[in-house]
Amino acid sequence: MQIRINKYLSDCGIASRRKVEEFILQGRVMVNNKTVGNLSIKIDSENDFVHVDGEVVSIKKHVYYLLNKPKGTITTTKDDKGRTTVVDLIKSDQSIYPIGRLDFNTTGVLLLTNDGNFSYLLSHPKHKVPREYDVKLDRELTEEDRKRLVLGIVLEKKQSRFESITSPQKKNKVLLRVKCYEGKNHFVKRMFASLGYTVISLNRCSYAGLTADIPVGAYRKLSLSEISKITSHYAL
Repeated sequence: MQIRINKYLSDCGIASRRKVEEFILQGRVMVNNKTVGNLSIKIDSENDFVHVDGEVVSIKKHVYYLLNKPKGTITTTKDDKGRTTVVDLIKSDQSIYPIGRLDFNTTGVLLLTNDGNFSYLLSHPKHKVPREYDVKLDRELTEEDRKRLVLGIVLEKKQSRFESITSPQKKNKVLLRVKCYEGKNHFVKRMFASLGYTVISLNRCSYAGLTADIPVGAYRKLSLSEISKITSHYAL
């Protein structure tokens, strides 16, 4: 079967499609012992031999995990300082990687997989996958600033906004729930910081409709119905 090289590599669980494209352009990918640098090249998945950094790769069984990320863990596959990564917390017979990032001390819903298409589906901004966060600020959010953050502000030369900001505890305006579609690093913290607020704690309580329904530090496999619901709702 003929398949584009970037899709093949993502299906092998190497990384997301965008990341494996970087590998190709860096000359780290070989097909039948020849280095390839063309992103549009197609390969025969049954007969061609593909290497990344000298290691042969092949399509693996896709796995999908939901982790309730604890504080003090790194959202990556490896850490050169020897710190615990989110991958260390999951016992899997497949090589997996996190979809997106949560900061070192940010907790909550984190998805991990070896399915590059699934990762691309949930992480690309054009699909508008919702993320919800429980936020604790250093001081009460004024009504004026709440409106500004929802209507939109200029953040690093780009118009950015929260979909909504609610107060689960109506009398406590330090504790908020924020909904957004943006997944860039430190987005929630940078949005509040732009108006002079400091985020004391941050917990992602929902991602793509999935909630942290397990204890902190625990993980579970996504069900077939959950995977199907996500892929059909945010179809490529």
